[in-house]
Amino acid sequence: MNLLLGVLLQSWNILLESSIFILFGLLVSGLLRVFLNPGAVATHLGEGRFRSVFKASLLGIPIPLCSCGVLPAAAALKKQGANNGAVTSFLISTPESGVDSISITYALMDPIMTVMRPVAAFFTAFTAGIAENLLGRPDMSRPVVPDLSCPVDGCCDGVDCAPDVHRRHHGFGEKVTAGLRFAFTDVWGDLALWFLFGLLLSGAITELIPESVFSRYMGGGFSAMLIMLGVGIPIYICATASTPIAAALILQGVSPGAALVFLMVGPATNVTSLTVLTRVLGRRATAIYLTAIAVCAVGFGLLVDRIYHVLGISARAVVGQAGESIPYGIELAGAMIILVLSVKPVWHFLRSRFPDGGRRRHPGPTGDGSLAAPEHCAGST
Repeated sequence: MNLLLGVLLQSWNILLESSIFILFGLLVSGLLRVFLNPGAVATHLGEGRFRSVFKASLLGIPIPLCSCGVLPAAAALKKQGANNGAVTSFLISTPESGVDSISITYALMDPIMTVMRPVAAFFTAFTAGIAENLLGRPDMSRPVVPDLSCPVDGCCDGVDCAPDVHRRHHGFGEKVTAGLRFAFTDVWGDLALWFLFGLLLSGAITELIPESVFSRYMGGGFSAMLIMLGVGIPIYICATASTPIAAALILQGVSPGAALVFLMVGPATNVTSLTVLTRVLGRRATAIYLTAIAVCAVGFGLLVDRIYHVLGISARAVVGQAGESIPYGIELAGAMIILVLSVKPVWHFLRSRFPDGGRRRHPGPTGDGSLAAPEHCAGST
């Protein structure tokens, strides 16, 4: 019981430190949804082996989608004319980074990791996209059919009405309201379960596992990066949920470079997404995708460890300092808001797993007593 209370206390402290930054990230993600139409941006991703990859890599940095949720978005980009290199870049930079994960990285870690995380995501995405376009010789003649439908409520398809009329369908206030609704229902609905799981796991790591275990085997160096690759590639965890785990690992003695490897490969790869990628892009493109992530993750991990060493900074000493600048009352309010917002996603998850609540149902209109359980794919958008 004491161990359980210790884990919960550690998890609660992490939630307090990160709550305001999570809410800020959600706010920005909602505004991006209504003021930046991802479908229309597809017109920039079909031409040019280098230019399209650069734009796709940059576009993916702020968008808060995980490796499961980014798959349908990337498939839509491909259908709208984006070349394979641009799609590959988008598939890497989007799950590895996002306004929400960047914000929580600043809260739980430090400015160096906050900067290096999106930089590493962009460089990795750009490298993979260029490799795919150079090796694959993409077809540059495919027509681009962008999705111009209204991002607020889909009131029109954006094709049969003039652009000036389309822009006036909704005022600024309506767009902000729609963005907030999207952020705190759709986006957080996809992230809540994984974030809560990450909180509990990070609390367990801090409370239960001795520091000597991590400092001995993952205190730095090439072997530590390889261990993190082996851990991060097959599992599924979103960028936001991986951050408290990485912060807990650093506090237990893992080098910041090894933690960065986990932050890069965990959100971008898992067995399910790699299987889907093989069908969407082909085996060669998937191999390039996975190789680029692995090589760049190890390279940036070693670089980050070197940066901390040259600057004489202890990652363990500076972890979470940004969160300490927020007054406790504001942190508490933010944590309570996060928990309230998480009730509905958790409830839907439990209903999808236990639709009958362990009880027999009376026969319904169909006569067989069956009731379709709501499907839930955590982490998809």
